[in-house]
Amino acid sequence: MVNTKWGMNMADELTFGSVIAEARKGVGLSQKQLAERILREDGEPISPQYLNDIERDRRSPSSDHMVKEFAKALKLDADYLHYLNGRFPEPERRERMTPEQFEKAMVAFRKTETKSGGRR
Repeated sequence: MVNTKWGMNMADELTFGSVIAEARKGVGLSQKQLAERILREDGEPISPQYLNDIERDRRSPSSDHMVKEFAKALKLDADYLHYLNGRFPEPERRERMTPEQFEKAMVAFRKTETKSGGRR
């Protein structure tokens, strides 16, 4: 089954790098063009080689700031990118949720947090 929103076959393992690569290709950007749009905390763009390493899952974004930069540049959900980048508890990461499953889980989580008054 193909997920048209992400352009990926759902049998493929969704990783931060694979989602970034597919989204980049989907909007017609080269690695160099996307790298120029992803700014580190110091305001300098990342290198095309660093982006290549991220897309091939050899490296991960070094900060939450950078994950947000990818989300903004590619019009992706930052929460989902954080999930793919391993910023959620291990049991949730092992589930390898689709974007739609993740969105439903986040809505449910946020409702639980609201009912409990925020942090537990």
